[in-house]
This record gives sequence, structure tokens and C-alpha cells, in this order.
Amino acid sequence: MSDRTSPPIVTPASEINQRTTNEQSAPQPSRHFERRSFLKGLGVAGAALSAAPLLRVGAEAEDRSGSLSRGDAAILRFVAAAEIIESDIWLQYNELAGVQDGEVSKLASKLIPGYPSMVTGGNPDYTEDVKQLDEDMDQYISDNTEDELSHEVFLNAYLKSKGADTVNLDAFRTLPASQAAGSNKTFGRITNLTQLSVHTDWWTRYRSRNGNPDFGDKFRHAIPTLAVGQHTAIPRTDADVSNSSFLQAVANTAGFHFAWIEQGGSSLYPQLAQRATNVEVLRILLSIGGTEICHFQTWQDKAGNVIPAANVIDPVTGVSVTFPDLNSPPLGGENFQTNLIMPEPTVFLSRQFPPCSIIRPTETKGAAMGAVQALTKDGLFIGQSKLFFELLQDLAADADDARRGGR
Repeated sequence: MSDRTSPPIVTPASEINQRTTNEQSAPQPSRHFERRSFLKGLGVAGAALSAAPLLRVGAEAEDRSGSLSRGDAAILRFVAAAEIIESDIWLQYNELAGVQDGEVSKLASKLIPGYPSMVTGGNPDYTEDVKQLDEDMDQYISDNTEDELSHEVFLNAYLKSKGADTVNLDAFRTLPASQAAGSNKTFGRITNLTQLSVHTDWWTRYRSRNGNPDFGDKFRHAIPTLAVGQHTAIPRTDADVSNSSFLQAVANTAGFHFAWIEQGGSSLYPQLAQRATNVEVLRILLSIGGTEICHFQTWQDKAGNVIPAANVIDPVTGVSVTFPDLNSPPLGGENFQTNLIMPEPTVFLSRQFPPCSIIRPTETKGAAMGAVQALTKDGLFIGQSKLFFELLQDLAADADDARRGGR
């Protein structure tokens, strides 16, 4: 297991010197940091996130929105940051369990400074366990990774074309990588996939015929033990690979985490689209959001194939996880059978209306900040700096302040 107290693999910017290890809460944004240091120009031609000099402007300076409204620019900057975070997650999964044909690694090397262009060869044992959920999992992982890379680059390129500031999170690639075979072991990460608290209430939420989180409804977890403690979704070292029963539990955790990531994007884009002013910005949000829904439907289907296992103990942390038979009580039955991948009709807009099959939630109030809080509670940012949390929450606050037709 990577030592979370050891120095980061990549030396952070000089101002990044404070760590937080609490996955349940993050520092509130002070709005007095140099956020413009992470907003930079991006060339449309060959739109790569280069290591060009970062702007050094105080927080009191207004972010450039160019020909876009301030709200539209803020929305696009936030989803660009979210896509950078997503691509960091998926690159880690792709290295270990994706197709090793070089397509994704070559693309990533052109977009991310210092990312290796050579394939890692993957981790055959982990890949095989992930493929217990579906034989095509490696292809799906690579396709998903490529999609997220394309999203982040397009969004930044579009912002630049309109004269607006873009987002660069390269300074936060400071977290240690997996040290298991198949990982780019010395490349710093933005996200932490080894200490996750994965919420699986989306499984029951999308199968509910009378509940919707937009109405304040709560849902039970399909895998309750995944939401308790900190679980790894990737092998941390080769020692994890040598323990076959534990490695399958790690692969199962990844299977549910894949869907958890994408159900968030499925909601985020339609939530923020309701605040967009420009029709072209609305088109972007609806078009990219549609692919997030495709991702979620794929991963929801595969999660239903996890291998049941009882009380699997992490040999490093001692945390326990149980993967029940999802076709048996307390789940099971017509509404919870594992081959259901379409959203069941449920309440929408008003309980006076008949049930409707929908993405949920789609309530727009606090959507961006809610996404940040969910990502934080997942444990993805354990080990990140205070400055990272401040920047992310500040971007979210700006996106949530956007109003259709307003400044």
C-alpha cells in the first residue's frame, strides 16, 4: 500500500504545502488564494494542457469570460475541472485493467505533461478479476478513459476560443501512484483510488418507483459495507495481487466505483444545463452529458455481475467488505433484478404527475457544490492540499451562482 504520509512523487507548487486527510470534510474556500494561477490560456490547435507559465493574478481579479456570460464560463470551467478529475481516475484504471494497445497512453501523453506514452502492460491478474464482471471490461475502461480525456480538452479549447480563462490542475498531480505491476508508478495523481468509501445507493435509487432525491428521498445501499471504512479499488502493491480472494474484492469495488463515478456525471450536466444562457453552451452540456449517461448505463449493467463474497478482510487496513447476492433479499425481486439497466419510472417535478423514467437527481440548486462534496466523501481527494479544496470549491461556487439569462 502506498504510504500516504510519504513525500509526494511530484513536487508541488511552492504554495501547496498543507495536507488534509479527512475524506468527510474539506476546508471551506477562503476566496483569498491565487486561483488565477490555475486558470490559463489553452491553444485550440493541438489543445494540450502544457506547462506554459501560469497567470499570477490575485483572487480579487475577475476571471475572464470573454464573449461568454460570466455564468456560462463558470459552468464550463467547473465541468472542465470535473473532467480532468475523471480522466485522472480512469487513467489509473486503464493502466491496470484497460486495453494495452497504446491508444490511450499516447493520447494522454500529448495532453498531460510528463505522462508516459508507452503502455504499462497492465496487471493481468487484476484485469482478469475485473473481467469476471464482463469479458469486454478492458475495452470499456479504455473507451471511457478516452472519452473523459476528449471532454476535458474540448471544454478548455472551447473556453479559450471564446477568450475565457481555462482550467489547469497539473500542479495537483502530487498523490502517490499504485506500486503494483501495470501502474505508472512514478507519475503523480490528482485522485486517490486506495481509500474509497463508495456509496451504492444509486443502485436502489434508479430502481425505485416512488422515490427521487430531488424530493429529499433516501435510498439503501446495495453494498452497505463499501460505504463504511476505506477500501481500495486498485491493487496498491504486488502483495494485493498475490491474495486472490482479496483481489477479486478489489475488482468488485472497482466495478461499483465505475458506476458511481458516471452516475454523478449523468446528473451534473443536466443540472448545470438549466443555468446556461447561451444556446451553444447548452448544446455542449447536453451533448457531453449524454455520453456520461451512456457510461453509467454500461457500468450499472456490469456492477450487477460482481462475484458474491462474504467478509473479505483487507490484509493491510483490516477493513471488511461483503458483496451479497444482489438477486436475493433484502434486494432481489422484480424491481431489483441485476439485469435492469434502464431507470425505472418514478416521481418527477410533482407527486401529482404520473411516474416517469428519468435521470435523477436533476434539481439544479447547489449542483456543483454537491458534486464536490460527493467526490470528497468518496475519499478521492485524501492527501490533497488545502489549496486544491479551495480552488475546487471556488469553481463550484461560481458555477452554482450562474443564472440563465443573467450575468
